[in-house]
Parts: sequence; structure tokens; C-alpha cells
Amino acid sequence: MMRDMSLDTSEAEEAAVVLRAEGKTAMFVAIEGKLSGIVAVADPIKESTAEAIKVLYEAGLRIIMATGDNERTARAVAQQLGIDEVRAGVLPEDKKAQVDELHAEGRKVAMAGDGVNDAPALAAADVSLAMGTGADVAVESAGITLLRGYLNGLVKARTLAVATIRNIRQNLFWAFAYNTLGVPIAAGVLYPVFGLLMSPMIAAAAMSLSSVSVIANALRLRRLKL
Repeated sequence: MMRDMSLDTSEAEEAAVVLRAEGKTAMFVAIEGKLSGIVAVADPIKESTAEAIKVLYEAGLRIIMATGDNERTARAVAQQLGIDEVRAGVLPEDKKAQVDELHAEGRKVAMAGDGVNDAPALAAADVSLAMGTGADVAVESAGITLLRGYLNGLVKARTLAVATIRNIRQNLFWAFAYNTLGVPIAAGVLYPVFGLLMSPMIAAAAMSLSSVSVIANALRLRRLKL
């Protein structure tokens, strides 16, 4: 904007570089066609964010920080969080393009964002998480909303999702194993060899026990530590 107004910002560039290195966004201010100062804006990093990023890395996830901020500012914030892959100066359509690029590589993409500019990427991602403290359009575009806007909610959601899928697989295994064994016996497969038949009452009780065991296993999720 300053260049479009043909204003010389060289005198303020050094101060802007220092501010960006501190993770702040530096904005030049002009009054009546003359550069008058700099406004530095910083979005403070929540205390739980660094730990959440660390846990996600340990889980084997690839983390990309995509932001419209200046490269130097983005790098400074990423360094504090331990994020080694940064894409700065991106427009809303660029974020969506990056999601599409990852899809083209055969990857599953989870996108977390809170702004209007994140909405296209949130809609395109396989899993989309919006911060409840963010813009309404971001919330509406996402499949999951983190009410308090803390990234550790993402870690909890993933932990719960992994445990749920594991629980479903366990239930499917036991249900198939139970029926594979029980149905032939109830049908009389042992009668020609051993002369054994299963009472209908016992068969009904066994089927009920199968359902109870599946429900009991599913209820174990209530004890999951998030």
C-alpha cells in the first residue's frame, strides 16, 4: 500500500524487521501522504499450543503452518512452536490450493482455522476444525468446532477418534467371531458328529450376551483420558 502511494518506507524498514522477528505484524501508517509510524500487532500464542503441536508431531503427523502474515513474522512464530514447515504470505485461495496439492499427493488433510480467509480450505479438507472464537463462516465451513479455540482440543478430538475406530474394530471382530462360531452350532453342525443340539433358549441368551459384550466394550470409551 505504501508503494502504491509512492511513499519511501526505507527509514522504518529496520524497525519493522525487528518487530517481525519478534513474531509481530508491522503495519506502516501514513498521514497526509507522509510515513508517520508503525503499528505492531501480535496474536499471543496460547500456553497449550506448543504442547499440542509437540503431541501431534509425536503421533507422526506432518504439520504445515499456512498464514497470510509476512515470512519473517511467520518464521518467528513457527520457531516458538517448533513448526518446521511454513508457508507465509498466502491468500485464501492459496490455502485451498495447498489442500488440493496435498490431496493430489494422496494425503489425508486436516485443516484448523478461525478466519474468513480459512473457509475455502476448511471446506476442502478431509477433516476441518474451526475455533469457536473465530469467524462464523469458518465455523459453518468446518466439521468440528473447538469451542474455546485451544489447539489441545484438536489433540483430544484425535485421541477420541483413534480410540473410537479401535473400539469399532474390536466390536466387529468379536461380533463376527461370535456369530461365526455360534450360528453353525445353533444350526446343528455338531449334531451329526456329537449328537448335540443347542436349545433355542440358550441360543437366544447367547445372542443377547453378544450384544451386551459389544455395548460393554463401547462403554469403555467413557474411561478414556483426554
